[in-house]
Amino acid sequence: MHSVFSPFDGDKSCFTSYRCRSYFTCYAKVYLVLQIIVANNMKFILLLGFLTSCNSMTFTPELDEHWENFKEVFGKTYDNQEERARRHIWEDRVIAIGLHNLKADMGLVSYRKGLNKYSDLTPEEFSRQLKGYKRKMNVTGGSTWLPPENIELPKTVDWRTKGYVTKVKDQQDCGSCWAFSATGSLEGQHFRKSGNLVSLSEQNLVDCSYAEGNDGCEGGLQELAFQYIKKNHGIDTEESYPYEGYGYECQFKKSGIGANCTGFVSVKGEKALQKAVATIGPISVCICTGGRDFDSYKSGIFDPDICYKDPDDLDHAVLVVGYGTGDGKDYWIVKNSWGTSWGEQGYIKMVRNKENKCGIATEASYPLV
Repeated sequence: MHSVFSPFDGDKSCFTSYRCRSYFTCYAKVYLVLQIIVANNMKFILLLGFLTSCNSMTFTPELDEHWENFKEVFGKTYDNQEERARRHIWEDRVIAIGLHNLKADMGLVSYRKGLNKYSDLTPEEFSRQLKGYKRKMNVTGGSTWLPPENIELPKTVDWRTKGYVTKVKDQQDCGSCWAFSATGSLEGQHFRKSGNLVSLSEQNLVDCSYAEGNDGCEGGLQELAFQYIKKNHGIDTEESYPYEGYGYECQFKKSGIGANCTGFVSVKGEKALQKAVATIGPISVCICTGGRDFDSYKSGIFDPDICYKDPDDLDHAVLVVGYGTGDGKDYWIVKNSWGTSWGEQGYIKMVRNKENKCGIATEASYPLV
């Protein structure tokens, strides 16, 4: 049995009501505990005892060791009251991930879910802290990319292998995904022009691009970040202006500039996005994360049952660094900004050529260098 560890689907009041547990959740937990009992030759009487515990809504003893491991691996500490709340959230995620992965084992879904350092957060906390794309209706100043005609595209592209992509970063408890998406695309274009890969400062964008319409840790937009960099005649390196994970007064220094841009170009549609990724480099995109499915992604090709694509449904900014095909599905290679404990060492394969699923080609762009 694979390690199973995802989402708390209760309403917000359940976060503070420790006994707010559905009977469906409890008996789904029984199914997983039964597997643990059988796998470890434990006495069946333990299952009967657990069935009785559904009425009292207590923790699952068989998960005690896993909970302690989770806290140790991800450096979690709580006071007693908070720990009860976090444990309930975490156990619900364990159940949801386990049930999903049973489907994956049967070949019914194309991706697996897993535990990560965010598995003790409520959905509201997760969205507030770890997303941050804010769509603006009147972003101007860019041009629209005209894809080249009659070119043969490679079947696979991965700019990580060509030196265009910096290490996976971590936006922490700050809705600054837009800043990481913007720096990622500019890092690639700067490398394309200069041959030097320079890690750029997301903190510079978080602190200094309010005048362009961004809101720091409360959200923003890549195109507005590109406009700031153009107006500012550059962006500092990560080394000279390191990331803090919270907003502060602007500390930009001309002596720390690592790259510049002269504008940005919008890319419209999946076919155009594929051509742009193949011929230009990593591209900034915005996506709909598909509810809790995306949050607990671990491996495989992300193709959830429901994932919207309209501009108003987009809630997270990421970076497309390549594409490919596997197990009969086309996919995008996407760099996230949630650290390496999430997904495939910080990356996700998102389904491609499926009617722009999750809106990945709805709001795509790259900077001009």
